[in-house]
Amino acid sequence: MGRLEIKKVRHERAKRSLRKKIQGTTERPRLVVFRSLKHIYGTIVDDSRGRTILQVSSLNKEIAEELKTVKGKANVSKIVGKALAKKALEKNIQQVIFDRGGHIYHGRLKAFADGAREGGLKF
Repeated sequence: MGRLEIKKVRHERAKRSLRKKIQGTTERPRLVVFRSLKHIYGTIVDDSRGRTILQVSSLNKEIAEELKTVKGKANVSKIVGKALAKKALEKNIQQVIFDRGGHIYHGRLKAFADGAREGGLKF
């Protein structure tokens, strides 16, 4: 196995390990964060019903104007986190369980979480 394959296997193992411990409910759904090389996506999922409640990403047209003036992926992540928190509060979701998806809690993920906390979500 090459270096990149080993890295991918470790990431998947960490993701599976986290998913065993984290379960979203109707009262406290799971906030899933996915990051690609260019964009970041945040989704709130109710695992007990198997439903996606809402989703926000850096591609949303609602926050596109605000994102044009921002430089840096971490700053974009913070704005997306705030937008997700605003939408969640509109749907009466105040508490969530943060699912970092096997990634280390730093950089863009930390900025996203900080933005969501500033927006009013509690983890």
